[in-house]
Amino acid sequence: MSADAPAVSASRKSSFYAAMRILPKAQREAMYEIYAFCRAVDDIADEEGPKPAREAALRAWRADVEGFYDGAPAKIMPAGLVAAAKEFGLERDDFLAVIDGMAMDLQGPIRAPDEATLDLYCDRVASAVGRLSVKVFGTPRGEGRLLAYHLGRALQLTNILRDLDEDAAIGRLYLPREGLLAAGVPAGLLDGPPQAALDHPAAAGACLAVLGRARVHFAESRLVMKRCPRATVRPARIMADVYAPMLAQMERRGFAPPRTRVASSKRRALLSILIRSF
Repeated sequence: MSADAPAVSASRKSSFYAAMRILPKAQREAMYEIYAFCRAVDDIADEEGPKPAREAALRAWRADVEGFYDGAPAKIMPAGLVAAAKEFGLERDDFLAVIDGMAMDLQGPIRAPDEATLDLYCDRVASAVGRLSVKVFGTPRGEGRLLAYHLGRALQLTNILRDLDEDAAIGRLYLPREGLLAAGVPAGLLDGPPQAALDHPAAAGACLAVLGRARVHFAESRLVMKRCPRATVRPARIMADVYAPMLAQMERRGFAPPRTRVASSKRRALLSILIRSF
């Protein structure tokens, strides 16, 4: 059993597992390996402990990925991930982008980033994972990269809105600086404790702007999926079906504190699986 087995096991209780379970075995196992890789590097960024040690751990992952693609034996990458990378032609740059995204969190709590930094972060921690995934799904290359661009950002922006208070508790605020200022949040709050900025009445306007952007990305991703062979986008459709309704829930709830956490519907996910499997 690889060191990443706990991460794979955790996926079996998530909407990720619900979407991937419909795949043929080889694709399903490859996706579990990608998920485990993402969990492993994410844990390095989020775990407690000396920052230099965690930075060294991410550098070790980066060196191992680079070495593998340069022909050296993998030291950290599990055998299953190595096999998946070879079988499905997974690209070096996408693995490295995920690591770079985790490094952004590790450099210091992200707090009201500018729009360009937020988009870069979304690309690294979400759309790069999408680019790995569509290779496994067999989505046509051009459409697959476009799908990863839009759906990855849609999912990540949804996560940001869902996790506002949890992120604030650990010093993070992913809402874009420009949006917060435009909504009327005072500049002096943006570099202080995130909860103070979130609790300002004007912050709801910035949240709604991000919500609208996520909706656009969901809509664009669905247009891409309509153009693709059905079997190559089934898991992506399920993820969209599970996550998109969260936006409607959050809009109905509003963003004024106290914010009750919204969650995906397991029943909806299971129904989605049944529908998309036929």
